[in-house]
Amino acid sequence: MDSARTATASRTPLRALATEAVHAGRDDLARQGLHAPPIDLSTTYPSYDSRGEAARIDAFAATGAEPDGPPVYGRLGNPTVARFETALARLEKTESAVAFASGMAALTAVLLVRASLGLRHVVAVRPLYGCSDHLLTAGLLGTEVTWTDPAGVADALRPDTGLVLVESPANPTLAEIDLRALAHSCGSVPLLADNTFATPVLQRPAEQGARLVLHSATKYLGGHGDVMAGVVACDEEFAGHLRQVRFATGGVLHPLAGYLLLRGLATLPVRVRAASANAAELVHRLAADPRVTRVHYPRIGGAMVAFEVDGDPHGVIERVRLITPAVSLGSVDTLIQHPASISHRIVDAEDRRGAGVSDRLLRLSVGLEDVEDLWTDLDQALERPVRAAGRY
Repeated sequence: MDSARTATASRTPLRALATEAVHAGRDDLARQGLHAPPIDLSTTYPSYDSRGEAARIDAFAATGAEPDGPPVYGRLGNPTVARFETALARLEKTESAVAFASGMAALTAVLLVRASLGLRHVVAVRPLYGCSDHLLTAGLLGTEVTWTDPAGVADALRPDTGLVLVESPANPTLAEIDLRALAHSCGSVPLLADNTFATPVLQRPAEQGARLVLHSATKYLGGHGDVMAGVVACDEEFAGHLRQVRFATGGVLHPLAGYLLLRGLATLPVRVRAASANAAELVHRLAADPRVTRVHYPRIGGAMVAFEVDGDPHGVIERVRLITPAVSLGSVDTLIQHPASISHRIVDAEDRRGAGVSDRLLRLSVGLEDVEDLWTDLDQALERPVRAAGRY
């Protein structure tokens, strides 16, 4: 579709993650006399060969493969967005990636692809992001879901099972799943792993057997709280189906968002590692604090922390000053929220608590501030313990 696609895996040398993050999707720029990727805002493109264009559209309708030659129309694809897709696929070690207007649009497209084959049953493991949980439970797309733990996935599979869905580390408890073992349990059923929290810096689910890797690109991939997007990294066959759904439903990513995401990927390894170092230090301090009853932190590390407080979690939200009380995550600044009230409010309370999302749990997305400043803010925000003579 565009020159960024010519840098195929077969022609690009094996490179380290940090190098890929900077150069993937940009390999053709120097030959064009460019340094920064161009932003193509066109919604449509001129063509004087209507017969040839018809043939290309017919080919897309048959397989979902990207049309050869110049772009056709914004819903079929965009050169700037294609650069981001190329880069993300290389970071996740998949053949392709397909970008959407949001993470939920990306998940919806996956479910529609499977439902179109009559495979409407989904096996899922809690906890998931609250809106993902709701999309499955509410049956808004005609899907039926069986909730189970990782050990029960194989027994939960049915002839009409189209997908196994997990998130590891999970939102918001940061529970981890052995993706390789789970992929084996799935047999021929595609495993979709939501890799939003880990990013390809910490793990690559496709290397562990997942066929589909989902990101809310709004989070770490963008990294600055100024772009909303979703993306699925996968094999080219599945990507073709996803492009067809994207074309039909219109859940396309705006070119400016594609540009910001490509720019965000360049600093992704640096941001994730720096924020993870801050998070690890905060985990150490929170675990030793008597005002905190439990700390959740994944073995693979990362910048997400969850902790349960002895006092009122809402009071902590009210008292932070440097840390921003807000939904979302993965930005350069530190965010805190109360999942039971916000991100997972839409999940049934009994199901929520059964998945480990307690009413006293707080989720912290650690950013790039100085860790001493972050701890000073958390320390003053945590509720002081009660003594016999009253409060401190």
